[in-house]
Amino acid sequence: MNQTIPLVNLDDFLGSPSQKAKFVTSMGDALKDIGFFALENHGVDYRLIEKAYQISANFFDLPEEKKKAYEDLALKGQRGFTSFGREHAKDQKAPDLKEFWHVGRELASNHKLFDTYPKNIWPTEIPEFREVMIELYRQLDVCSMRLLEACSIYIGEEPHLLPEMAKDGNTILRVINYPEVPANRDPQSIRAGAHEDINFITLLCEATAGGLELLKRDGTWQPIHALKGQIIVDTGDMLQNLTNGLLKSTTHRVVNPGNSRERRFSMPFFVHPRSEVDLTPLPRSVAKLDEKRFPSITAGEYLDQRLREIGLNKK
Repeated sequence: MNQTIPLVNLDDFLGSPSQKAKFVTSMGDALKDIGFFALENHGVDYRLIEKAYQISANFFDLPEEKKKAYEDLALKGQRGFTSFGREHAKDQKAPDLKEFWHVGRELASNHKLFDTYPKNIWPTEIPEFREVMIELYRQLDVCSMRLLEACSIYIGEEPHLLPEMAKDGNTILRVINYPEVPANRDPQSIRAGAHEDINFITLLCEATAGGLELLKRDGTWQPIHALKGQIIVDTGDMLQNLTNGLLKSTTHRVVNPGNSRERRFSMPFFVHPRSEVDLTPLPRSVAKLDEKRFPSITAGEYLDQRLREIGLNKK
């Protein structure tokens, strides 16, 4: 089976100057044209991804009352467990057919942002959970910084611009369980309603089943294959805002399977800038499009706004 979106190799970015230039152009053009690409040789251990799915299944198979013990509504779904059907896509009322767990950044107690982010929650029933998720987070974080460096170069900025904005940012690893599709669901509900991601970029570890689709410019939906050894990367709204729309945040969804009993796991890594980062469109990006097309807003303000829109912040 072939991938349906552009495929790039991270080894090229770490290779010769000509290989690096080719990677930057191929990756940037993909984010500019369709907002998605597939990445191979990304440096994230596939055995670690498989282990993370295994222990995640162990958690999601726990009785509902035990899982809900790790759901703190005051955290707005930003850490720990979020129960089935609680989140919906922006501008949609029908709930998504999923439940998930969020892992955030771990900072030393003397770090200046230690009290800024919510603390992680860990399930005591799964002893390996913390160790595996922290290491997976670390490896994805390393990969994301290389991709942000490539994005910076592509848009004509200094290589460190985007990595510096995301350094110690409120990046989140989300582990999603899409269980059997319930017979009594809202007829409008699918596994993940049509939406755009909030953040800078998303790294989506190979899912355990298909269903991911992106919305093409002609209004049709294009399936994206979950191929072994690849990570799917897409642009989020914050990067689209910062680049004045030069890099596209593309609508995507996860559709229900033909077999309603098919279970699906996925693990998106949502790369966020720090909350104080100004997302006002960059002057160079504005000049390329002759006008400012997106608002001035901080990353923290943007996130709070979106959490209200998707039902995780009721205030």
